Amino acid sequence: MRDDESLTLDPPTTSQPAPPRAASPAAQALALPRWVRVLAVAGLVLAAVNLRPAVTSLGPLMKEVRDGLGMSGAMAGLLTSVPAACFALFGFAAPRLARRYGPGAVVCAGMALITGGLLLRPFAGGTPAFLAASALALAGIAVSNVLMPVIVKRYFPDRMGPVTGVYSMALSLGTALAAAVSVPLTDAMGHGWRLGLGVWAVPAALAVLVWLPLVRDRSASPRSAAAPAAAADAGEHGRITRSRTAWMMAAFFGLQGTSAYVTMGWMPQIFRDAGISAGKAGLLLAVTMVMGVPLSFVLPQVAARMRSQGPIVVVLAVFQVAGFAGLWAAPAAAPWVWALLLGVANCAFPLVLTMIGMRSRTGAGVVRLSAFAQSTGYLISIPGPILVGALNQSSGGWGLPIALMLALVVPQAVCGVLAGRNRYIEDEL
Repeated sequence: MRDDESLTLDPPTTSQPAPPRAASPAAQALALPRWVRVLAVAGLVLAAVNLRPAVTSLGPLMKEVRDGLGMSGAMAGLLTSVPAACFALFGFAAPRLARRYGPGAVVCAGMALITGGLLLRPFAGGTPAFLAASALALAGIAVSNVLMPVIVKRYFPDRMGPVTGVYSMALSLGTALAAAVSVPLTDAMGHGWRLGLGVWAVPAALAVLVWLPLVRDRSASPRSAAAPAAAADAGEHGRITRSRTAWMMAAFFGLQGTSAYVTMGWMPQIFRDAGISAGKAGLLLAVTMVMGVPLSFVLPQVAARMRSQGPIVVVLAVFQVAGFAGLWAAPAAAPWVWALLLGVANCAFPLVLTMIGMRSRTGAGVVRLSAFAQSTGYLISIPGPILVGALNQSSGGWGLPIALMLALVVPQAVCGVLAGRNRYIEDEL
């Protein structure tokens, strides 16, 4: 028995009984009403499905959107970086909002913002309005992104690996679905790209309905999950910057995000410039995204059993190099192979989500680490897609942009290996 525990458990000098020991996280989770946990799973799945269609529905229709709004290559690159910028900006606000209103209420509001932004985007008459509507939807995605690991930790501390796997699988499924059907839906409805993008507001509205009953639920003490954000306002968020693991996690998150957003935003255009049709380019992106469905379910469970996640980081980096090298050398020669390779590489995202939950001893630490790693990571990922668009426009090809992406794999792997070491941020603070 540790010294601090013995001090706590020593009987008091008076005849009054000692205070009862707090229940373990697993016991607290099992004590929740069954309907709360069932609804929380449904809410997590529906929220995850809606966290990427605002982005991946745009990639296959990028040419039509650019032509319809008169965008330059650099402005299109800026558009592919808007998600990262919004995720960083609004992600920092998530813990404070969750402390005040509860994580369930904030996620529900996030789904409502996604619904509103996707409904408004088709009515944009120019690039500024399109960017503003996109930013509204992306703000909702941002706060939900940060709070998903918190929701998992609070409602399912005894099942973090499997529930994270289900959530990651649903996220990959929504990502792939939007990439695959946006072009066919646009063609079938016959109203151009606007309706093809706007239809994704429907599943977001469904997610709002599922999250509404959890808005006022306090049986899992959701406010207490966000309580550490109060300390963050008083300096705790600054303290986390003293953790090397937190910085490595943020850098790994940002660099894998750069690769993911370049893939989602530009890979269909790379294939189209190589002579592949728009519909097939969308299907290729869908293949890349759908690879994450089974892998995102299995990978978090495997990673949760490992003391260090560095070996998985290295394996994913090898797939990433192979995929980008194929796009560089001969994009039209074996497009399905390149799409599959990059699909495996993109599973760095569910891996880093799992690592965030493992690098802290408490739910309090997960809140802080999730907000810091995701918000800082998204800031790091902003320049990548803009640079890719600018390099493509200036060079007239994809050689230089893809060379940049290949070069970034090395620091991504190094940071991932360091972030994956068996350490806790509390020990470094």
